[in-house]
Amino acid sequence: MIAITLPDGSVKHFDAGVTPMDVAKSISEGFARNVISASFNELTVETSTPLMKDGSLILYTWNNEEGKKAFWHSSAHILAQALEQLYPGIKLTIGPAIENGFYYDVDFGEKTISEKDLKEIEDKMLEIARGKFEFSIRESSKTDALDYYKKQGNEYKVELIENLEDGTITFCDHDTFTDLCRGGHIPNTGTVKAIKLMSIAGAYWRGDEKNKQLTRIYGISFPKQKDLTEYLELLEQAKQRDHRKLGKELELFTFSQKVGQGLPLWLPKGAALRERLENFLKKAQKKAGYEMVITPHIGQKELYVTSGHYAKYGADSFQSIKTPNEGEEFLLKPMNCPHHCEIYNSKPWSYKDLPKRFAEFGTVYRYEQSGELHGLTRVRGFTQDDAHIFCTPDQLDEEFKKVIDLVLYVFGSLGFENFYTQVSLRDPEKPEKYIGSIENWEKAEKAIINAAESKGLDYKIEYGEAAFYGPKLDFMVKDALGRSWQLGTIQVDYNLPERFELEYKGSDNEMHRPVMIHRAPFGSMERFVAILLEHTGGNFPLWLMPEQVSILSLSEKYEKYSQKVLDLLENDEIRALADNRSETIGKKIREAEMNKIPYMLIVGEQEEKDGTVSVRKHGEGDLGTMTPNAFSELIQKAVKEELKEFNV
Repeated sequence: MIAITLPDGSVKHFDAGVTPMDVAKSISEGFARNVISASFNELTVETSTPLMKDGSLILYTWNNEEGKKAFWHSSAHILAQALEQLYPGIKLTIGPAIENGFYYDVDFGEKTISEKDLKEIEDKMLEIARGKFEFSIRESSKTDALDYYKKQGNEYKVELIENLEDGTITFCDHDTFTDLCRGGHIPNTGTVKAIKLMSIAGAYWRGDEKNKQLTRIYGISFPKQKDLTEYLELLEQAKQRDHRKLGKELELFTFSQKVGQGLPLWLPKGAALRERLENFLKKAQKKAGYEMVITPHIGQKELYVTSGHYAKYGADSFQSIKTPNEGEEFLLKPMNCPHHCEIYNSKPWSYKDLPKRFAEFGTVYRYEQSGELHGLTRVRGFTQDDAHIFCTPDQLDEEFKKVIDLVLYVFGSLGFENFYTQVSLRDPEKPEKYIGSIENWEKAEKAIINAAESKGLDYKIEYGEAAFYGPKLDFMVKDALGRSWQLGTIQVDYNLPERFELEYKGSDNEMHRPVMIHRAPFGSMERFVAILLEHTGGNFPLWLMPEQVSILSLSEKYEKYSQKVLDLLENDEIRALADNRSETIGKKIREAEMNKIPYMLIVGEQEEKDGTVSVRKHGEGDLGTMTPNAFSELIQKAVKEELKEFNV
């Protein structure tokens, strides 16, 4: 007999050789029908794997991340089988599950494939799925595995196997198909009921442009057709909410090939939106004891050599700027922190002066590859809502918690209520990626975990995601469409204070190193605006809207009265504009609706005579007539209630 411990702490006893599916059936037949994957003692196993010893078992359904991962990985196998049947002689490489779906990279040789072929491949996949073929894992010696793929002439699989240790190699079989695989599958192909192949792209083998370019086919699958239909509807919504589309329609920002790729130009409405966001955060920072500083856009190369940014970011930076003075080089700054270290170093400090909190909306530059640029979410020049706190080790815990509070305030103020946090730690197997001593890293990592637990945050740990100088707490926000975005970040750093020889005099009259906290609640202004645009669909909170009211005159005859209403609203600090063009009122209303303007005031002969305005609300229609003063009071009250709700 073996003891199986379930996630709720209960223990069940079974004969050795029981499978995860047997355990699921012992709980309930209904539950077992939904189980698609499992892990035993933290290792992924098949639902048919015999369990031979005591251990902890987790059973996954479609509602678990691990369940989806197994589902989509299995779907990649079905895709690979379909491709082999339709295109004999191709060479398969890798086919992993990704955040939404799966892909398979294939060498098609002389064959070509295009988007028009995807429907035929989908049909073949569904035909295979309906066969309800079981997935099974079998072990293979390294010699046999190499022989199998050498006979096929598949150099890609051979290369993968050569990097594996003998005794760790397994294959997955279903129907007549077999593939090199570590495991983690659904019980059988019949679990897959709906499939959509999304796109085709080029991908270099192992991500190295020196290698051959393969064909990557992206797809997604679901256990119900209804799920696929809902997903495709969500994608359509995402297209309508695309920040690049909305940014153009709302005249917030633009790009110019002459200025350069990845360098956004903020238009008047977008600049006004950014300014309000900055003022909002500046007000919150002032209350929290931050002091604003300003640093230049460039710095001497030596500054970034000292900080370590040149070694880590040199390849992703713009080329150095050389001056007429021999040996003098400058770089566009990739980070603000080295500059803030030098501000700290500008005078001596005592423990009584700390903490010091320096904040800046500082623009930084990184030479991202052109293929990775994407609207405002991936650019080459961006402004961080950056701040650096210099404190004593004893102050670290309290200061870190205060930053968490600030980030939560920002999210709540802008309607981001669905989020989780990620503790990003170093990869202990790749120490070359990081600077500083293991002792300092351990102290910094412990400080972040303690603060996250103390604040009751829902967090998960990710190894290898730390910054090169320190671990961090990342805030992962879900938008209105359920997509996750990394926004705010807080980092603990013992290393830059050492590199810049930062000091303060302690109560013992000895010199000590401060601890440094890096933080950016927005992350970058560009990325934050992009995500806010897509989250709200361009319908920003009233307090944040670039234009709150549009005054639409029935004809140019009422321009004078329109201006009178405009002056009254502007005196009450309401952002308004007057549309006195000789266009039909219908066209003016449609354009105002398209521009997401919250309120429209229509003025004509009757309104001028009565001293009133006809009010329309975006997305709702007519609200009736009222005096301009009454409307002004309505707007001011609405803004106050919104600010109160958001604590702004």
